[in-house]
Amino acid sequence: MLARSLLLAFLLAFAIAPLASFALAQDPIDDEALMSRANALFDPIPLILPQVEGNPVTREKVDLGRMLFFDPRISASQLLSCNTCHNLAMGGDDNLQVSIGHGWQAGPRNSPTVFNAVLNVAQFWDGRAGDLAEQAKGPIQAGVEMNNDPATVVTTLKSMPEYVDAFGRAFPGETDPVTFDNVAYALEAFQATLITPASRFDQYLEGNANILNEQEKRGLKAFIDTGCAACHMGVNLGGQAYYPFGVIERPGADILPPGDKGRFQVTQTATDEYVFRAVPLRNVELTAPYFHSGGVWDLEQSVAIMGVSQLGRDLSEEEIADITAFLKTLTGEIPEVVVPQLPVSTSTTPRPVTMTAPTR
Repeated sequence: MLARSLLLAFLLAFAIAPLASFALAQDPIDDEALMSRANALFDPIPLILPQVEGNPVTREKVDLGRMLFFDPRISASQLLSCNTCHNLAMGGDDNLQVSIGHGWQAGPRNSPTVFNAVLNVAQFWDGRAGDLAEQAKGPIQAGVEMNNDPATVVTTLKSMPEYVDAFGRAFPGETDPVTFDNVAYALEAFQATLITPASRFDQYLEGNANILNEQEKRGLKAFIDTGCAACHMGVNLGGQAYYPFGVIERPGADILPPGDKGRFQVTQTATDEYVFRAVPLRNVELTAPYFHSGGVWDLEQSVAIMGVSQLGRDLSEEEIADITAFLKTLTGEIPEVVVPQLPVSTSTTPRPVTMTAPTR
């Protein structure tokens, strides 16, 4: 009896196995067709530096901007630099839910990456800055961030002869080159160099069919087929337009805080309530936590939330895994940035504003 049962089990397993294998088999990816669709929606990051309108990017200006980016003395406390919240060793952000600024204050939103920011149509989650020069001025003056003022920044920089010389080289011909506007232009020029080309996805767009594995290709196909690419397209896979967060279903308050109405705070237009710039997805695996609230730490969970809130779809576990695998192919070559040796403060350099330690 036992022998018959074992034989029957073996025959059933033998009969079912081909059917199971057939059910699990995936249709092969047509690379030519997928590449064609992808190239119609996306562009690889160019290997040459992008031009910045109204602000020629010169070596002298980039060198000055690099110094300013790492110098905490442009903040009132002289503790916070641009690199504090946009850490070039950590994906171009700070990997915190929200950044911590002057007086140990928590900022209102998650810090976006500085990498490839020059490729965005506008800066900040709500697009309130039209370019990186305008954006650079905001955090320096914001009370919750660097808490400084333009006059003090200029006084600080003019107190150090090396900075005066560097501004003269970066902005030749100007009678008084050490200005707050030129601080912003130098920072913009440096940030324009922070692009991350040559991701595996870029190489796929350029014709290397073997650079992505089958799961990653399925993820790219699902990214397009499900509608993700409707908002996340172009060279930066986002960053080019504004959309409501919760087109179909709004996420909970932990992800979409009701007090932050997004672009409405800029335009005061009712239709812009809870509208945000589509987040650029380049290097997204390096920039957790996610969303403007920084409310989600897991990339797969973020994909699932976007499926429900933006597409009205409960994505399958396989779709989520495939799309996540594709998103990880967007990680490009991170530029090597040499940390500059900064000028030494002098007796006329303003002293730091003391920050009160938080109570526990």
